[in-house]
Amino acid sequence: MKPPERGYDSFIIWFIDSSAEIVLYPEGNMAWLEGLADRGVKPGLDNIRRLLSLLEDPQKGLRTVHVAGSDGKGSVCAMIESVLNASGLRTGAFTSPHVLEMNECIRICGEPVGDADLECVLSKIRPFVELMAADGMECTQFEVLTAVAFEYFSMVEADIAVIEVGMGGRLDSTNVIVPEVVVINNISQEHTGVLGDGIPQIAAHKAGVMKPGVPCVTINGDEAFSCLEYHAKEVGCPLIRVDPDDIEVLSNRVDSVDMVYKGEMYTVGLPGRMQARNAAVAIEALSLLPEFADALEGHLSQGLAEVWWPCRMQKLMGLPLIIDVTHTLDGARCLCKDVEEIYGKVVVVMGLLSDKNIRGISEVLAGIASKVFIAPPDSPRAADPEVMEKAMREFHGDVEVCATVAEAIERAMESREDENILVTGSFRTAEDALRWMQEEYARS
Repeated sequence: MKPPERGYDSFIIWFIDSSAEIVLYPEGNMAWLEGLADRGVKPGLDNIRRLLSLLEDPQKGLRTVHVAGSDGKGSVCAMIESVLNASGLRTGAFTSPHVLEMNECIRICGEPVGDADLECVLSKIRPFVELMAADGMECTQFEVLTAVAFEYFSMVEADIAVIEVGMGGRLDSTNVIVPEVVVINNISQEHTGVLGDGIPQIAAHKAGVMKPGVPCVTINGDEAFSCLEYHAKEVGCPLIRVDPDDIEVLSNRVDSVDMVYKGEMYTVGLPGRMQARNAAVAIEALSLLPEFADALEGHLSQGLAEVWWPCRMQKLMGLPLIIDVTHTLDGARCLCKDVEEIYGKVVVVMGLLSDKNIRGISEVLAGIASKVFIAPPDSPRAADPEVMEKAMREFHGDVEVCATVAEAIERAMESREDENILVTGSFRTAEDALRWMQEEYARS
C-alpha cells in the first residue's frame, strides 16, 4: 500500500494498517527520544549502519543532496529545499538542531513531520534501538533521529531529500548515503575537541562526505579549499568552487537580499550578505541535479524568494527583537556587519555554550552593542555567565548579567532607548527568546 500523496495527517492510518511490526509504548516515544540526549555525541558510523540494516536500509532507495560546512549549511539546505518544493517535487529535509520542537528537523513538502507520524515511526524503530542497546550498542539521539528521517522519507516516497550533516562529516551519522550532489559550505573553527584545532583537520572531517564520482560544490578558498581539493582528488570527486567575485549584493534589507550571480538577478528571502553567498552555492548544487534543465531552472527565482529559515537575523513582527543562532566566530563577524548595515547599534543579549569561542565572539559583538546583557541559555552545555561576563568586559564597559535569557530580554526592553535588541549565541538562546515571546503573547 502506498502512503497518501498529500495530507499527511492520514499517514498514521496508513502506517498502522500496513505495518505488522509496530510496537506501541504507553509512556510515549517522544519522551524516550528526548531522553536519549543524555547519551551525548559519539562520532562513528557503526551504530547507524547497524540500525539502518535492521530497518532494511531505507536510505539506499533515497535520492539526496548532502550538505556539510561550519557556517550557513542550514540556510543552503533551506534554499535547496525551497527550490525543489517550488518545482513540484515531493521534497524531504533533515536539518538540525531544532529551535522549538524536534519535529522541525524532519520535513516533507516544507511541513514538519506531525506528532502522530513521528510517534509511529519511532514505534517501529525503538525496538531495534533497544535490541542494539542490549548488545552494547547504544544509539545516540541524533543517530535515532537520522534513522527516523530516512525511514519516514522512504515511507512517504519522497522524490528527493536534503540532508544536513550534524557535526563534521566523515564520522557523522548522516554519512551513510550516496547523494546526487555534495555541498561543503564555509569552513571555520568549530567543535575543536572532536574535529581538531586547525582548519586542515576540520576540513578533512568535512571532506569525508565526498563520494567517488559525486560532484561537490564549495565556496571555500585558501587553506580550506586546498584541503578539500586534495581529498577530492584522492576520492575521485569532481570539485566545483563558487567564486565570490561572481556574486554582487545589490541591497541588504530587514527581510531579504537582492543579488546578482553570474549575470542573473535573484531576491533571496533571508537577510544578510552571507545569504547571497549561500544562495550561489545552492544554485550551483541545484544545477548539478538531473532535473535542472527541465524542471528546476524555471523555479530558481521563486524558490529563493520564498525561502524561510527561522532565527537567521529574524526580525520579530511587532517587537524590537532580532533573533539569530550564530555561534561561531566567523558567523558572528558576518552577523555584526549585517546588523550594523541594516540596524546600526543594538542592545545585545548574548548566551553561548561552553565549547564556543567566547572571547572572540564577545569581541565582535561588543563592536555593535550599545549595552550588553549576558545570560546562560537553558542547556546543560551553557557557558558559565561569569566566564561570558569576564570576556565581554574586556571589550565593553556596559555589561549586565542575568539569570535567564528571558530576564535578559526583559531588562534589555526596559533599558533600551530606540535601538533594536539582538538576541544571539546559540540555538538554545534563540529557543529561550521565542518561548519568552510566546509567554508574553499568552499574557497579553
